[in-house]
Amino acid sequence: MHTHIIIGGGPAGLMAAEVLSAAGRGVTLYERMPTVGRKLLIAGRGGLNLTHSEPFEKLLSRYGAANAQLEPVLKAFPPAAVIAWAQGLGQETFIGSSGRVFPKSLKASPLLRAWLKRLADQGVEIKTRHEWRGWNEDGQLTFRNPLGEDVAVPATSTILALGGASWPRLGSNGAWVEILSRRGIEIAPLRPANCGFNVKWSEPLRTRFAGAPLKGIALTLNGQTVRGEAVITHYGIEGGAIYALSAALRQAIDGQGSALLSLDLRPEQSASALAEKLNRSRAGESLANFLRKTINLAPIGINLLREVHGPQLATEPLALANQIKASPLLLTGTQGLDRAISTAGGVPFSELDDGLILRKLPSVHVAGEMLDWEAPTGGYLLQASLATAVKAAQAILQNNGTAA
Repeated sequence: MHTHIIIGGGPAGLMAAEVLSAAGRGVTLYERMPTVGRKLLIAGRGGLNLTHSEPFEKLLSRYGAANAQLEPVLKAFPPAAVIAWAQGLGQETFIGSSGRVFPKSLKASPLLRAWLKRLADQGVEIKTRHEWRGWNEDGQLTFRNPLGEDVAVPATSTILALGGASWPRLGSNGAWVEILSRRGIEIAPLRPANCGFNVKWSEPLRTRFAGAPLKGIALTLNGQTVRGEAVITHYGIEGGAIYALSAALRQAIDGQGSALLSLDLRPEQSASALAEKLNRSRAGESLANFLRKTINLAPIGINLLREVHGPQLATEPLALANQIKASPLLLTGTQGLDRAISTAGGVPFSELDDGLILRKLPSVHVAGEMLDWEAPTGGYLLQASLATAVKAAQAILQNNGTAA
């Protein structure tokens, strides 16, 4: 029997193992950590966002510069396929108010248990505590086993699904970059994606409001506007709306040393409509109480206005409305990979053929977050990880014919 090796026990590795073993192929999956699916379980703490229900063209646009390369991959395994797969594992799904798709259990553990049972039933062998070291002189894969010994493993084909370098404590530490670089593979530098950004808050704001949410806001950078939520942190700001702009913010900071973001605290109202609401007598009320009662502005919003516009806010209604609609936030840097949700950079598509096979290593495929793509949170990360795994596994099945 041919032996197909998968390295990495995250969603991409597990999905590749499922596709190959379902076709009757012998599959062994190697994982450096003591258990597989660790990042999936952590993601499940937030409800396990499987994919997104928006129209395909909109979904594709979320992948930015990589959307052309990912289009055929995602079309072959679209959101409907992810939903059907989850349901096949006994996990019914629902669409949330934001269009995101979740299992009804809002947990990852039931899905992972059912998934691992399916893999076991299909004959997949999983070897944990095996650290991939590269290849030996004979072209065999080498691993450091739990006893600290180096072992060589022959492979008919290999799928690398080692993740990026975010959340390294869960296993994806990016050590593969050096291994592939030694083989002449160009690697786009790994960078934090879906990460927080640094803002030099005043000490009073940082002390009082770290952890405070900003709900129903809009953020604009260079004409690109995203609506959603964010959270003030001791170092700056993070959250869904920030993550959606993270690639552009990172690029601006790389090029200019900082990024100027415009915060709109009331995006659903125009400045003139807001001014009309504000054009009434305060009757001796403090400005904070006036804004709270008039436009339901929370204390964090009022203090942010004073942070960026100065302690004495405008008194004229339209001028005050304009301040509420456009508060400049200067972002001075990114949080590191160890705090990022996902990773930008990785193996460029130019190093791969249409089957996600490395041109310089023809029996080696790459899937998941190792590839040079990024996307915001919202189901897009898991969607592309699973779809690229399916693509890599199907390419093996096509290239190797029907032999098991």
